[in-house]
Amino acid sequence: MVMQRLSGWGRTAWTVADLVHTTDVDVVRSTIGTAGERGAISRGLGRSYGAAAQNAGGIVLEMTAENDPMGIDADFDPLTGLLTVAASVSIDAILRMCVPQGWFIPVTPGTRFVTVGGAIASDIHGKNHHIDGSFGQHVRSLTLMLSNGEVVELSPEQNPAWFWATVGGMGLTGVVLRATVAMLKIESSRVEVETVRLENFDAVCAAMSADGVDDDYRYSVAWVDLLATGASMGRGVLTRGDHAAASKVDNNDPLAYDPRLTVSAPGWVPNGLLNKWSIKAFNEAWYRKAPAKSHIGLESIPAFFHPLDGVNRWNRLYGKQGFIQYQFIVPLDRTDVLRKVIEKFSDAGVASFLAVLKRMGPQNNAPMSFPTEGWTLTLDMAAGISGLAELLSDVDSLVLDAGGRHYLAKDSHVSASAVRRGYPRIDEWMSTQEEMDPIGLWRSDLSRRLGLVDYRRSL
Repeated sequence: MVMQRLSGWGRTAWTVADLVHTTDVDVVRSTIGTAGERGAISRGLGRSYGAAAQNAGGIVLEMTAENDPMGIDADFDPLTGLLTVAASVSIDAILRMCVPQGWFIPVTPGTRFVTVGGAIASDIHGKNHHIDGSFGQHVRSLTLMLSNGEVVELSPEQNPAWFWATVGGMGLTGVVLRATVAMLKIESSRVEVETVRLENFDAVCAAMSADGVDDDYRYSVAWVDLLATGASMGRGVLTRGDHAAASKVDNNDPLAYDPRLTVSAPGWVPNGLLNKWSIKAFNEAWYRKAPAKSHIGLESIPAFFHPLDGVNRWNRLYGKQGFIQYQFIVPLDRTDVLRKVIEKFSDAGVASFLAVLKRMGPQNNAPMSFPTEGWTLTLDMAAGISGLAELLSDVDSLVLDAGGRHYLAKDSHVSASAVRRGYPRIDEWMSTQEEMDPIGLWRSDLSRRLGLVDYRRSL
């Protein structure tokens, strides 16, 4: 156990905790037995943007495994595609092992450097939510350590209330130790991608709407230019596609997979490198680079799913000030709210290096799972932008008044009242969480700020 200064991927709210790096079940059990009043929380690869995996003054269990695909703690059946794997294993390691055998992770976020435990706790989603839902819907069972050290088996059929409270539960029901996940069969390590640029917000929404052809594609996502104004406001680049058939890959080994980190962000970057003017120039180049008419081509898995992973530690590009990632969702019939949000950012001249729009499918059974049927917009902005807090508060009101919510795995901004408004089943979840953790062991900086657990319970 060592005192360690920790932050989320956004590098904003740093706190100090006792860090224990382990994947050993007995060590986890003995460590949580020593927890004081500040409790404990598990942590994977630290890709939650805010403080979900921090615990100021308490214990943080860093559950990460080696990345060697030949040596990971997993049992994979290439006939059925069922993968039973330690929660400490990353999606990166799983892909390195499974893609050459013709299988893909059923849901991946924009980074492959996420552990299975983190994927369950955040109920991650990807470009295919409108077709395949979120990660939890592909978890067939999981093994969880409770606050009393007991290990239980959970599934949608075996104690479903506890299972679905853990999916999207932000690590506050226990430590996920193992999980069985149903993988997706593929023929190649390439993705057949259609790319087209769209001239404004209306064109983007029309192209992605459920009454068009978007449901013909397993994956669909649009990049949106928040700095465009006038008739071009909300212009974007739409990319959508599916895993390519082996016959379309001009390669002796259509399942060859070798992702590499091409460059690394420097250890020191001045605040302000990513500013309105540099991002405006990037946006113009990115928009013009996309074909004006629909173009279909093949892309690698890393290029299509995880482009930012090509830059190691890209979060450093915002400098010491760090950055805010802000993601919300509104119902499908509230494109008017999306328009107002984009207008607010465009009028304020607030630059977002990443602005991504996706259409989401129906919600699963997890009370605290973020995705509902609707539109989700993800933005990231330098934390030091003047007036940013006020702007986001205005957007919060628009989102909540429309019946929307915010994604807790990205959050470092919203209030406890906003979470209560956005997640109507939160009381149900809190009741189950208290049943699973009656002594109040599982605590995080995020849970304290948002009042996600009842701290009247004492260890």
